[in-house]
Amino acid sequence: MKESRDKTELADIIRRFGDDYIISHKISHHQHKVMEAIKNCRTPAMGGHRNECDQCGHEDISYNSCRNRHCPKCGQTKQLKWADKLASSLMPVRYFHIVFTLPHELSEIVFSNQRECYDILFNTSVKSLQQAALNPEYLGAETGCMAVLHTWGQNLKFHPHLHLIVPAGGLTVDGIEWKRSSKKFFVPVKALSKMFRAKYLEKLEHAYEKGLLRLPEQVDLERLIGMLKKKNWNVHSEPTFGGPQQVINYLGRYTNRVAITNNRIISIENEKIKFFWKNYRDKGRWGKMELEADEFLGRFLLHILPDGYYKIRYFGIFASANSKTKKRQCFLLLEATPAIPEYYGMSWHEIWQKVKGADFLLCPVCKKGRMIRKEKIEVHQLN
Repeated sequence: MKESRDKTELADIIRRFGDDYIISHKISHHQHKVMEAIKNCRTPAMGGHRNECDQCGHEDISYNSCRNRHCPKCGQTKQLKWADKLASSLMPVRYFHIVFTLPHELSEIVFSNQRECYDILFNTSVKSLQQAALNPEYLGAETGCMAVLHTWGQNLKFHPHLHLIVPAGGLTVDGIEWKRSSKKFFVPVKALSKMFRAKYLEKLEHAYEKGLLRLPEQVDLERLIGMLKKKNWNVHSEPTFGGPQQVINYLGRYTNRVAITNNRIISIENEKIKFFWKNYRDKGRWGKMELEADEFLGRFLLHILPDGYYKIRYFGIFASANSKTKKRQCFLLLEATPAIPEYYGMSWHEIWQKVKGADFLLCPVCKKGRMIRKEKIEVHQLN
């Protein structure tokens, strides 16, 4: 990503083209709310606070964030706190990174039934992993994972897949031993793929029979399922993590990522959006893509998750229900102590001062005083 960018942000694109897009396309109320939130983030439309330096009296106004999880400017502090808290859950072992991807033939059905189909993706991926791990031919122990849902590819097209972080081992059924796996992933990926395929298609068919799915008119589900049973499904094992810190570093920048970040957007030129993308078919090289604004916004909206949908979930020995039982037993068997969260109880500026090494409350004028919040400013006071 060597080409310079003109500091265009997603919010700028929505402000310039969003109203026309809403008029000419049918979007959901929730998608509309997300667009409005991103457009208004850190602007007078959100209200704010008046701040004053306790030394020189300099005043400024800081505008509120929208705090929407799809906004590329929000959630960084929350992400840091989440990754910090995660450190207390990770055992001192190696970890595997496994990716379960749905075939593109299912994309239309999945997009039309997101909540139901994403739930099936979580359920069948994890059940396949757990069933295989319990098999004495593979590991013969109970495992767990952290699962993170992503719906996009680098080109912003709809590409639902699930990232699983899995420990290299598990707790034996009797709970008296931590059984370590070999350096390779303990389940053959081809076997895992077949299990995943069978379970997903069975659950999908069952959901349809119960009337939980809305099918596009041109889709013949029985024929589609018959075809997908013969196709190889993509379960990919990525390079392992050496230990908890590598997992934290990876997840800290990855889990709360939105479909496109502002630093990937290059410019708006002739009503076209130019942005960086990584082409994995070309050895992961970075390139530039240009889309009409209408197409760009349409692709971005594909990745607005259902309202209140949890895209990060924990299973098996990592599930919250097992935190005081099986997870605690794993730490005892490994003769380890859970880490203490470093950022617990810290404010956002204390966290960022620790991370960036800069005092964000330092007065920009006198460079000596600190900016103190004096009063809250409502939206109507700024208009």
